[in-house]
Amino acid sequence: MRSYVAAFFLAAILVALLTPLVAILARRLGAITGPGGRHVHQSAIPRLGGVAIAIACCSPLAAIFWVDSAVARTVNEHWNQPLAVLCGGLSMCLVGAVDDVRGLRAGTKLIAQVVGATLAYMLGLRIEAVYLPYIGVLYMGVFALPVTVLWIVGITNAVNLIDGLDGLAAGIVFFASATNLIVAWVSGSVLVGLVMASVMGSVTGFLLYNFAPARIFMGDSGSYFLGYVLATTALAGSMAKASTAVSLLVPLVALGVPVFDTMFSMARRFLQRRSIFAPDREHIHHRLLDLGLTHKRTVLTLYGASIAFMAAAIALALGRDWSVGVAMLFATVLVLGMVRFGRYFDALRLPKAPGSLRPYDSLTQRLRGAITELMPLATLGDAAELRQQLDRVLRQAGLQRLEIRKDGALISEWSSTPSITSRVVVSRSFEVDATGEGSRIRVFFFWDGESVPPTPQADILLHVIADFLGRSSDDLWSLSSRSPSSNRELAVAAVPVTAPPPTPDAS
Repeated sequence: MRSYVAAFFLAAILVALLTPLVAILARRLGAITGPGGRHVHQSAIPRLGGVAIAIACCSPLAAIFWVDSAVARTVNEHWNQPLAVLCGGLSMCLVGAVDDVRGLRAGTKLIAQVVGATLAYMLGLRIEAVYLPYIGVLYMGVFALPVTVLWIVGITNAVNLIDGLDGLAAGIVFFASATNLIVAWVSGSVLVGLVMASVMGSVTGFLLYNFAPARIFMGDSGSYFLGYVLATTALAGSMAKASTAVSLLVPLVALGVPVFDTMFSMARRFLQRRSIFAPDREHIHHRLLDLGLTHKRTVLTLYGASIAFMAAAIALALGRDWSVGVAMLFATVLVLGMVRFGRYFDALRLPKAPGSLRPYDSLTQRLRGAITELMPLATLGDAAELRQQLDRVLRQAGLQRLEIRKDGALISEWSSTPSITSRVVVSRSFEVDATGEGSRIRVFFFWDGESVPPTPQADILLHVIADFLGRSSDDLWSLSSRSPSSNRELAVAAVPVTAPPPTPDAS
């Protein structure tokens, strides 16, 4: 127990010291997440905190290995387990860090995750059999490798997908790690206990900077590392038991919020006839925000759900037959509550556009709401107020940038961030007749390409916004003598185009 406590505090202190340095490094490397799209924050935030988490998590383990002879003996006897967990976790952190800085294709990241999961399998962390309460043991046979890979990749991505609000992923990982630590302590799995204590300490120290309002995000480097470590330590803990069958229910329930959110999101996308891997703004935390909860209350609500799942998981791991049944019933009620209050499938009841095979997507819904607020702005006589209201409406629509060009010259531009920070940017452009003088006015829109690709309905709504901007151009151009004080304003200047404009309708 003293080693667990030491690992916790060493990791917490180390991550608290490293995180400010990593934030400076992230800004220099351009690893910045801007507002807009699926993001709910209102300013640019560095995203490379996972590097500090990974270093802080692994360093205490190395130190305790040299100080505690009992731990050293355990590591020497089961060297393959810490090698699989920590080396694989660091490799996932490296992949995530590259994605945070430069951006990687989804296929490339998936291949890297599969390779990391296969490494864990080769080092002995395998799902060769699964124990199901009241059913018995289900042997995997030739399916052991694909099931193991699916488990590790699935948990890794579940933690990644839940990382959508300040402090949310770190807090959920804390409670899941606490569950694994308690189970490991009771079952005598020293290695798993030490790793989980280090994870708990690292995310606790990181929350000093990541809880709302966040000053840094863990990014993919952090979510990939933490997800991989949680997935593999679940197998390492089971391997340490006398039983030959691995029960995945305990870690599955402990990670109930991200796991079931991912499962329901994939099911919703399938029913909407969209790719199950297509990102959107329909996760449980987004749903709770749409219901009117504040940022912090949403996070605290999901913390409460995680604590409830934690209690159910501990009861599953340590209880007898009757308590296992009660725990399973309790976990089922929690899942149904997530579906009910998260309103996962409300989008399926939205009206379908004529000739469309799917409901309006999130981009189209945001544009429809923006159009509703845009129309009354035509009556505004004050140009400064028009600029302010346009900024609000364009942000609500999820746009990152727009440009207005007259006869090929850039005359007006707006952006929600100092620069386009999305790794994939989608653009659309529309030509409008603004002044009736025969001039060619073209409006370009740019937004986060990680959102759902634009539908024909979204194109129509964007064209309506372009027409409005064209009709309001006189009021906007009259401000050409003003220098915008920030990127939150429409910056107007007669700037000749030195490079060809973006290709229309490129995605």
